[in-house]
Amino acid sequence: MDKFTYHNPTRIHFGDGQIAAIANDIPKEKKVLVLYGGGSIKSNGVYEQVAQALSGHNWGEFAGIEPNPQYDTLMKAVEMIKAEGFDYLLAVGGGSVVDGTKFIAAAATYEGDDPWHILSQQKTVTHALPLACVLTLPATGSESNMGAVVSRGTTKLAFMTPHVQPQFAVLDPSTTLSLSPRQVANGVVDAYVHVMEQYLTFPVNAKVQDRFAEGLLLNLIEEGPKALTTPNDLDVRANIMWTATQALNGLIGVGVPQDWTTHMIGHELTGHYGIDHARTLSIVLPAVMQARREDKAEKLLQYGARIFGITEGTADERIDAAIAATIAFFKQMEVPTALSDVELGDNDIDVIVSSLEQNGMAALGEHGKVTLTESRRILETAR
Repeated sequence: MDKFTYHNPTRIHFGDGQIAAIANDIPKEKKVLVLYGGGSIKSNGVYEQVAQALSGHNWGEFAGIEPNPQYDTLMKAVEMIKAEGFDYLLAVGGGSVVDGTKFIAAAATYEGDDPWHILSQQKTVTHALPLACVLTLPATGSESNMGAVVSRGTTKLAFMTPHVQPQFAVLDPSTTLSLSPRQVANGVVDAYVHVMEQYLTFPVNAKVQDRFAEGLLLNLIEEGPKALTTPNDLDVRANIMWTATQALNGLIGVGVPQDWTTHMIGHELTGHYGIDHARTLSIVLPAVMQARREDKAEKLLQYGARIFGITEGTADERIDAAIAATIAFFKQMEVPTALSDVELGDNDIDVIVSSLEQNGMAALGEHGKVTLTESRRILETAR
């Protein structure tokens, strides 16, 4: 296990009715901007609860943050903040709203000439507006980490800084009951692949991180399908919500190598073809497992044994079985597992590889061995 420093300052309010905690956690003197997406929070009761909690505050709102939040939209919020003097941000929605709000928080106080450079040139963020969130779609873990992903046209880039770590996050599982089956499935798969990016690399004798990661995977395999077949089961929703948070709050990633190849290739699929983020991951991950099976052999065997009970056969047979079991789980969650499932083919592979090159993604993976040639092989495996 490598040395590490771990600190997660986000306060979590978990459970029914916890939106009311906003009233005490945001200082009364702050002028609050509530940011959200397409408006579903106004039909499921969340907006009303937020408004009640903020009744003692001076607040306004900004709507329309997209899935895969777009830079131009976010900059409109930045202009509003500067014009009207908002000094505290509250994201209400899923990971895209939280990610977008993180960028807005950084861009609103950015002293450089172009806030896009926070993403495109990885310019250092030295300060940001304080922010918090009310999570309504468990998936990304953005509610308790310092990372965010933002799109500009077909380009999708990430940045990380502790200055945009949410001060607190409200996780009320009942807010997820109005999600569509597609949104539920996407959230489960997104969380699953977040765990795999940090787990499926090579052994470094990090037993705590491995066991935590395996527990999260088992939770998602057990609870994910239930969320589709018994959508009103609040206990199922609670376990999924908390699992998704734990999947990317930094805990299972400390002291261990991480991959993120699946995400980097997936981002290109979303940017160019508009495929849901999680559905790009369910397409790419099995192909990464297959194409990188030699480098990942020890962890693939451990994964197969501990997650799916695969202990019989040769090493190659067990790895094949682990990959097949992963695909079967994704199919159970009703997400695509091949490029052909979303009607993409060889010409589209060319587009994605070219875009990876343009975005500097020529040395991916835990060893930095995933070259553009290897990325092409992964995509061809995913056909």
